[in-house]
Amino acid sequence: MAEVKFCGLTRQEDAAFGASLGAAFLGVIFAGGPRRRTPTEARALFEAASKAGTARRVGVFGTQVAGEIIEMAQAASLDVVQLQGTSHPAAVQEIRRHFRGEVWRVIRVRGDTPAEELRIAAGGVDALVVDTFVEGLLGGTGVAVDWVSLARSLDGSRRPARLVLAGGLRPENVERAISLVAPDVVDVSSGVESAPGIKDHKMMRAFLEVARGGR
Repeated sequence: MAEVKFCGLTRQEDAAFGASLGAAFLGVIFAGGPRRRTPTEARALFEAASKAGTARRVGVFGTQVAGEIIEMAQAASLDVVQLQGTSHPAAVQEIRRHFRGEVWRVIRVRGDTPAEELRIAAGGVDALVVDTFVEGLLGGTGVAVDWVSLARSLDGSRRPARLVLAGGLRPENVERAISLVAPDVVDVSSGVESAPGIKDHKMMRAFLEVARGGR
């Protein structure tokens, strides 16, 4: 079993539905692309969700500097800051000084990822998000991580305090991903969509049900 994060939310009805299903985390993108939202829009999404469940609020950031991230996190009333781009130690420390929630760092992998690289990336943050490296894109690629290679790397290192698995997850493959990698959280966006930013509620339900019983 793994907790679920529905990410790339753009509509209040999708956020509320995800919360009603019992998702642990709901994510809004500030990093760019077709799912990008403003902090004001994100706050409205999260407030709609809060009427339906207790999911924690995640903001996904790209190239913003620490000060901008802090300001946006406060405006959107976030519980978690997820760093896709700016995540060097000094930026993480600056964010921690002014943000009381969790800080997650994203590592984008392709092929074999050295265990030491995973260990270093997990340092100083509350969770490590493993996503697929695709040139020119920070996330939301729909391309799956090589779960077998990742599992092998994790076996050779001290696992992160919390491991979040992203990249190409769908209702049809999340059970296998969980069985191989044993993440704490599975993170899905395009894998439960009918169009970019438009969530399919049947797929959301199916994904969550499999994730909860998949380990």
